Amino acid sequence: MNDYLLSALLGVVEGLTEFLPISLTVYLRISEALLHVDLSDHYWKMYTIVIQLGAILCLPIYFRERIAKFLKSFPKGEQGDRNVLTYPLSLVCIAFVVTAAPAYLLTKVIGKNLENLTVMGVSLLTGGVVMWLVDHWNAKSEAAGPDAAGGCIRTWTMDVMGVGQAIWIGACQILSAVFPGTSRSMATIAGGQLAGMSRAAALEFSFFLSIPTMVVATGSQLLKAMTDKGENPAGAARIDGHGWIVLAIGFAISFVVAYASVAWFMAWVRRHGFVPFAVYRVVVGALVLVFATKLL
Repeated sequence: MNDYLLSALLGVVEGLTEFLPISLTVYLRISEALLHVDLSDHYWKMYTIVIQLGAILCLPIYFRERIAKFLKSFPKGEQGDRNVLTYPLSLVCIAFVVTAAPAYLLTKVIGKNLENLTVMGVSLLTGGVVMWLVDHWNAKSEAAGPDAAGGCIRTWTMDVMGVGQAIWIGACQILSAVFPGTSRSMATIAGGQLAGMSRAAALEFSFFLSIPTMVVATGSQLLKAMTDKGENPAGAARIDGHGWIVLAIGFAISFVVAYASVAWFMAWVRRHGFVPFAVYRVVVGALVLVFATKLL
């Protein structure tokens, strides 16, 4: 297949799956098999990092007005009831720190699991069941809305989150690093809902948390690859003009598709919830397990 077309297809896969709770890792592995791409090759490893950054960078653009409002009202908030520790952007940083340290210490375990289809299949299936149960549990409160008495939801917007919720969501995010197929967005969204957050609040915090998490993770990997260091010494000096064009195509397409995906996902969740994604995860997880069994 032509490298430019291949780059465009992989960019679409990245943009569609990076933020939806269906696991990007699994779809990259499926794409590798179907499109005959050797993702263990140093160049293509670096390519997956570049297109992931393209998808991630759509978030500051999409949430630019929200970010500007947060920065303007820091640290007391619009209602004057926040402080440096409890401000939404501070909570994002707290959740990031909770995730970063354990994930760094578990680097070797994470690397091994990234190649394990059985782990991916089980994680997809289990995550789907958890997501369905949590969303079903919160459905009645979601339908009643914030003005109804009682209910299991106490945090309807990201603006009024607490430190405990941020720590809990950061801890949940570790699962997605250790067990590929879990999906970072699934872990943080379901974790937020379990902590008493509405669908919209949990989803928005998940998006905000992904910015520092993925920029640091992918940025450090890309820097090492470009400077001929680390486990993936691709070396910028060895990339020719053709290689740079392939990277640019994947980056641009993943950015555009991810932006559209985020906009659609935010609108969908407010009206319909996460159950369709949960069912989809269970089906795909079962198929992955069947495929993994045949390879044994």
